[in-house]
Amino acid sequence: MPLRPRPAIAESPSLKRPSAERIALLLKPYLGDFTPPADLFASLSVYLDLLLRWNARTNLTAIREPEEMVRRHFGESLFAGLQLHARLATPAERAPDPPSALTINPAPSVLDFGSGAGFPGLPIQLLHPGWRVTLAESQGKKAAFLREAARTLGLETEVWAGRVEDLPPFAGRLRQFDAVTLRAVDKMEKALREARRRVLSGGWLVIFTTQPSTGAEALPLPEQAPGWLTLKRIEPAAALLDRVP
Repeated sequence: MPLRPRPAIAESPSLKRPSAERIALLLKPYLGDFTPPADLFASLSVYLDLLLRWNARTNLTAIREPEEMVRRHFGESLFAGLQLHARLATPAERAPDPPSALTINPAPSVLDFGSGAGFPGLPIQLLHPGWRVTLAESQGKKAAFLREAARTLGLETEVWAGRVEDLPPFAGRLRQFDAVTLRAVDKMEKALREARRRVLSGGWLVIFTTQPSTGAEALPLPEQAPGWLTLKRIEPAAALLDRVP
């Protein structure tokens, strides 16, 4: 995908930006033997530049050190993308009604709930360019950053600048996705209730947690990072598929 020219950034020793080659090395523990798109690390380098510039004037992330951003934000997001890759090789089972919703686009769909600075949604989009990723962020400045990031990276990623609860319906039904991700979301219990409603029958709820959860797959994050990646399949009988009034 075409990338816009990288603007110059004033650097300090503490904010020295890693090269694309260094980013690839830092991310090796998160990607393992997976072969990523050829332009992944160059795209992540551009993304990092943009994040550093915006973060200097808008509080997008508390992490300031670039290589730590690569590990904690990019690496953990890509790790989630790999886990979804193994589970979304084919689209999640969808409800038989309405039939028009079944065949419009077979590419997996992902909703990043409370995307913030784009994690994990934007790295997942870069890892899987053919997927349909929606970034939902209600804070205006963060949503503006997401739009700029998608534009700069040449992505067609959808940015919803509002609450997930206000997503418009699709084909007369609640809009749902093959997977919904949550990472560092405010009011987590309330967010989880809404996120679960947004997962298609047979799809996946993906949550970054501080402790392993019962009743779901819980994978420790690589590199001894604090936290777990929890993946819960929403069984067909449990999915909420009510029509929108």
